Amino acid sequence: MPAQPPDRRVLRSRSALEAALRELVTERDLSQITVADLTKRAGVNRSTFYEHYVDVHDLAVAACTATYDQLVAVAPIPHGPREPGGEPLRNPMPQLFAHVAEHASLYRALLCDEGSARMINHLLHRIALAARISRGLADEMPSAGADHSAETPHDPVAAFMAGAVLGTVIDWLRRDCPGTPEEIGAAIWPYALACAEVPPSPVRSA
Repeated sequence: MPAQPPDRRVLRSRSALEAALRELVTERDLSQITVADLTKRAGVNRSTFYEHYVDVHDLAVAACTATYDQLVAVAPIPHGPREPGGEPLRNPMPQLFAHVAEHASLYRALLCDEGSARMINHLLHRIALAARISRGLADEMPSAGADHSAETPHDPVAAFMAGAVLGTVIDWLRRDCPGTPEEIGAAIWPYALACAEVPPSPVRSA
């Protein structure tokens, strides 16, 4: 049977709550945002919030999945030193850091000192999945709801690349984004390429 379209009222409520979170993280730390703050800003009642989310961090993951997936989409993890046609691979890192700078308040709120460990783990997994897709080891990015580490084969190279990219982003945000996106992107590009050249080799679980 064809899937039923989502209820418009549900979509409106979720959209309002997600928009409220995006606004509030530009005003205060994530740890200081309460369910009451969110429902007041979104114009919904408390019971509506708990129909869709477990807590504020659960909402943060849902609200920011699209933004984080956009980060991965604008700067795909490199898959080798050259394009399929033989041309040198374009450096996507400046575009990635331009994207981070554009959404700096959101990323800083969710990734830095007062942020969400759940959000950091979520993004690590999404970037690692993107690395696997780029290296031809997976077909497509699953929906956020299906995003579980246990369902992903052990791939230490993808995990290493995800940690390196995210670690550089977090360090840049903590230092108030010194230098231009072009400068930071050029600085880390040789290391990203070196990781991309590592052939896939399955690692057995203990």
